[in-house]
Amino acid sequence: MLKFRIVMLAMLFSLISIGQVQKEKVINEQAQSWFALNNTITFDKHWGLLADFQLRRNDFVNTDNFYLARAAVAYITETKKVIALGYGHMWTAPSNPDWKTFCNEDLTYQMFEFSAKVGNISVLNRFRNEQRWQQVIVNDAYTGDKRFSDRLRYLISFDIPIFKKKTLPRLVISDEILIQFGKEIVYNTFDQNWFFIGIKQSISPKLSFDFGYMNVYQEKKSGYQYDMNHTLRLFFYYKNDANSLTHFGHHS
Repeated sequence: MLKFRIVMLAMLFSLISIGQVQKEKVINEQAQSWFALNNTITFDKHWGLLADFQLRRNDFVNTDNFYLARAAVAYITETKKVIALGYGHMWTAPSNPDWKTFCNEDLTYQMFEFSAKVGNISVLNRFRNEQRWQQVIVNDAYTGDKRFSDRLRYLISFDIPIFKKKTLPRLVISDEILIQFGKEIVYNTFDQNWFFIGIKQSISPKLSFDFGYMNVYQEKKSGYQYDMNHTLRLFFYYKNDANSLTHFGHHS
């Protein structure tokens, strides 16, 4: 009986010690705005170019968050599935307000995307795998080192008609989860989750936009600190074929 009590006390002290080491979750909430231009240029029925340019601002629009330029070669199958291989570069502003050095990030990525219909609702599924090389910055200066990680992303998006007239806005609801791996990814395998709700509106047959609220929830490197970004999102989508962009295309 005495031995049993000693074992139980030892286990209790162990649990107390573990509880003291673990840190309480800290969530930092802030307002952001996020703008993007997404381009799809097709060369024929199978090949195309994807390119997007993005910027995100903190404190609504007051301070920098990041800038992103990305492009990919895409192959479109007979069933309209899209397979793409691309490269991007990101400039991320320092989180320390006293610092001025942006972190440069190079990334390559592979993408698989397909759409389906459920009644009159369009459902988009997108898978991405990213290889990321981020500069390591210490005390507002480049160290010459880079931090590598591999990130998996899955997006599901629902395009829902809410009016009979096709020229009126549609409801868009989407969610994307991002999970990362690598020897330096210790406490934050879960990276981010992006939830969006808003409207999508066509401006012309080739240009449309979506506008609404996005919740960006991100786990930081520490494993107990999180960012909860309440984001106003405005994304434009431009689609065209290469022939119509050329002088000869206009004449033909």
